[in-house]
Amino acid sequence: MYAIIKNGGKQYKVQEGDILLFDRMTLEPKATFEIKEVLAVNAGELKMGAPFLEGAVVTAEVINEGRDKKVITFKKRRRKDSKVKRGFRRDYTRVRITKIAA
Repeated sequence: MYAIIKNGGKQYKVQEGDILLFDRMTLEPKATFEIKEVLAVNAGELKMGAPFLEGAVVTAEVINEGRDKKVITFKKRRRKDSKVKRGFRRDYTRVRITKIAA
């Protein structure tokens, strides 16, 4: 059984027990929350929403929060003595999918 959910403007295909990285949410570790934006559920038969399924809920548990590795962007214009170096680290919340209810 799997579900397709929407969180933070992104879509994820999840199964029970999966561990995902969501954009940072203000939740404590070991907290549980429900995701009601379920686009599709497949439990032997595929059910699609328009855009979301009524009554379908995915339950998840927060494991921890953290930051990704740094991503470096470097721009250089040749012969112009112009260069820009920037770094970015994404804040994330690691979650475990505990239950899919259609």
